[in-house]
Amino acid sequence: MLLSKREMGTGKYFGPELFTFLTDLKNNNDRDWFAANKPRYEAQVRDPMLRLIADLQPGFREINPKIVVDASPSRGSMFRIYRDTRFSADKTPYKTHVAAHFKHARAKDGTAPGYYLHFEPGDSMVGAGVWHPEPRALERIRGAIDRHRDEWKQVRDGLTLIGDSLKRPPGGYRADHPQIEDLKRKDFAAIVPLKESDVFSPRLVQILLKRYRELSPLVEFLTRALPEVKPVFGEQRSESPGI
Repeated sequence: MLLSKREMGTGKYFGPELFTFLTDLKNNNDRDWFAANKPRYEAQVRDPMLRLIADLQPGFREINPKIVVDASPSRGSMFRIYRDTRFSADKTPYKTHVAAHFKHARAKDGTAPGYYLHFEPGDSMVGAGVWHPEPRALERIRGAIDRHRDEWKQVRDGLTLIGDSLKRPPGGYRADHPQIEDLKRKDFAAIVPLKESDVFSPRLVQILLKRYRELSPLVEFLTRALPEVKPVFGEQRSESPGI
């Protein structure tokens, strides 16, 4: 059976107008401007992003069928463009990037790893891992790193990890522990930058899935470390990570 271009994940999603709109929004971040330019947002940002998410679904089923890739226009994988300003000193109403989060099907907020996608002028990226885990989840991740040092070293090698870290070793770990810098971490997330040519490429789906496959060992390690997703670390692995 022959697949359509959309089913194969080919075809261009974004052009320079994506970043033009986001730059214009950054320079005119108010409700009146956005209301007047909402058709641009829908045609140049929202709709292509939702189509991209839909086209990522088959590839993610091969990478990890437990990851939710939801192209619904509300409460799906795509983040809202509207900022939550309730607890922020910055009261601008709109985000100046477009992003999506692909979570584990059994995830609670902040307790299970997933994948991330971010488009912004000069700062586009894919990512994976867990961000701001709860104290119990953080303890579990550190324990897994301590018990499975060689595996963690292999997983971590070559990754660019981001996020916050403690200034001192966490309780129960010596300062000379071979993985002390990672044990001091409060976030376990890695990013891979995307070039502008990647974002505008007709092969964007393939580019993203390749990057997500490269990040999948990190997601697998963290998933098995967290009892909310899989309670026993070190069980026999299935062909797909995170099962």
